[in-house]
Amino acid sequence: MSVAEATSASTAAAPAEQKKSGSRGLLLLILGALSAIGPLSIDMYLPALPAITSEMLSAPAQVQLTLTACLIGVSVGQVIAGPVSDVRGRRVPLIVGVAGFMLASLLCAFAPSVPMLIAFRLLQGILGGAALVIVRAVVRDLYDGAAIARIFATLMLVSGLAPILAPIAGAQLLAFTSWRGVFVALSIAGLVLLLAVLPGVRETLPADKRESGGLKHTVATFWKLLRDRAFMASALTAGLAFAAMFGYISGSPFVLQEVYGATPQQYSLIFGLNALALTVMAQVGGRLSGRVPPVLLVRIGLGTALVGAALLMTAALAGLGLWGIVSGLVVIMLGQGLTLPGTGALALGSQPAQVAGSASALLGVLQFALGAAAAPLVGLAGSGSALPMACVMLGLICCSALTFTILGRAKVR
Repeated sequence: MSVAEATSASTAAAPAEQKKSGSRGLLLLILGALSAIGPLSIDMYLPALPAITSEMLSAPAQVQLTLTACLIGVSVGQVIAGPVSDVRGRRVPLIVGVAGFMLASLLCAFAPSVPMLIAFRLLQGILGGAALVIVRAVVRDLYDGAAIARIFATLMLVSGLAPILAPIAGAQLLAFTSWRGVFVALSIAGLVLLLAVLPGVRETLPADKRESGGLKHTVATFWKLLRDRAFMASALTAGLAFAAMFGYISGSPFVLQEVYGATPQQYSLIFGLNALALTVMAQVGGRLSGRVPPVLLVRIGLGTALVGAALLMTAALAGLGLWGIVSGLVVIMLGQGLTLPGTGALALGSQPAQVAGSASALLGVLQFALGAAAAPLVGLAGSGSALPMACVMLGLICCSALTFTILGRAKVR
């Protein structure tokens, strides 16, 4: 090839490469927005929990079951959609999940009672879970190695805006509408996501790379993952850390608003501060990926979260007031910003792309199932002080650190 031909080929390839880069950037933006389905459906209605309790003449623990139901639904949805996407591809299950989330959110807005709201929240979680599991599988389809951790951190930057903005938006909506209007807004958000997915997300799992087999093969794949010590070390650590976050998510509306007298608007700002801490630290971890071993980043994150949990417990026992509680929570979220992306990347990076959907599903199930179990614990222990929330969070973070220490002795790839 002559110099002129080489120059011509290089010039022709440059726009194509730029186009590919731009397309990949748009895809990451859409995937980040899709990964915000969970925070949106959970966090946006948190400032309304006391209002729902009052309107429905219900106990806080029963209303917190609406959160538990959503988390269980997300777990079930991931178990179904993950393996299906390994066999049928990513695009169609993703579209079904987003469209169903939109409709289920609208049903929640018209729930006549707490039991019906619990049922609709379960449905909302099942359909939203399909989107969450496929986002992680798409990342595994497209990236390998340290790049997975960097992409997860990038997605957390995009989706991290959701827990910052969702409670603020929910609190502002409550200023001129009821909690039902929050779910109408979630339905509209689902519609926007659907309109973005239809033209913006193409199939990332070619037909020749898809898994074959039915239910028996799916069960065998899950069983193989459950016996993979390296995968389970990261997945269980992530699940327990995630559960600690849901102890905070379910308990903080009552603790901060009813115990410490924060208004819905003040609560949303505090919640946003914690989400910002999580997001910023995730970006730090993403920048360090490839230069610092991911196992070390996870250990630093777990150590930081333990320090924060100890501060939270001290503030609750010593009566240090609202800002003592908030300080402990912020330190915990800084640690979680390293722990959650790092353990997710370690878990999925240890598995081939052909089972990325199933691996992503099991990772998500452990996170949301443990989160669902933790969510009502704070309410059952009483909402008259910050101590139950502090105990639940400290206990789960300790379990997370012990799990990674014991199971992580295996070589985590």
